[in-house]
Amino acid sequence: MGTENRKHKDSLFVDLFYEDESAKKNLLSLYNALHDTEYQDEGIIRKVRVGDVLYKNFKNDISFEADGRVLVLGEHQSTVNPNMPLRCLMYVGRAYEQLVEKKARYRTTQVKIPTPEFYTFYNGTEDFPLEKELRLSDAFLDAPGGNSAELKVKVININSNKAHIILKKCGILREYSLFVDKVREHSIEEDSIKQAINECIRQGILSDYLKRKGSEVTNMLIAEYSYEGDIVYGR
Repeated sequence: MGTENRKHKDSLFVDLFYEDESAKKNLLSLYNALHDTEYQDEGIIRKVRVGDVLYKNFKNDISFEADGRVLVLGEHQSTVNPNMPLRCLMYVGRAYEQLVEKKARYRTTQVKIPTPEFYTFYNGTEDFPLEKELRLSDAFLDAPGGNSAELKVKVININSNKAHIILKKCGILREYSLFVDKVREHSIEEDSIKQAINECIRQGILSDYLKRKGSEVTNMLIAEYSYEGDIVYGR
């Protein structure tokens, strides 16, 4: 995990794709899967640190810049929130604050900015379509005019039984999905999670990551599932 003092707790998704030593490699694989590219240089990945916007006290979201784009990614295990486009609008504004120098914003020449893209990966147990698009305009009080803003969030169901094509294109995301399946076969208790971790290591599912960070993963999962339960049951 990072050494900086953060108030929020990171989810396993955030650790795997943002904080871990393999995060840039994992992000590059995910980027290639989303865009049908074959980049090999992890140097094109620039992680963008944004404060808590999408979640309170628990971080399920990440953002990064690559190849002229800035991607905002989030994961949901509880019901997908219809306010995600609004949250993403707030989120990307903060991301651009990191990416565009203050002086540049006031120049008379146009400032070029990375094209924004928004994705949410659904990994919950409720029935959910393979893909769904959430639009900011669905929340407007009045019909949008020609000069209104629009923001679209692509929700992708990454449950392994749905077999979305992205799981074939991105090995690390597929292994992550299989690992979540294995954890769900056990109760969310320390000994049961450890058993799931050991099974995945034997089966080659996130094996290197889990060998290095097994105890941290256990703690993250306990905190994560407790947080998801608080959302579902309103605690």
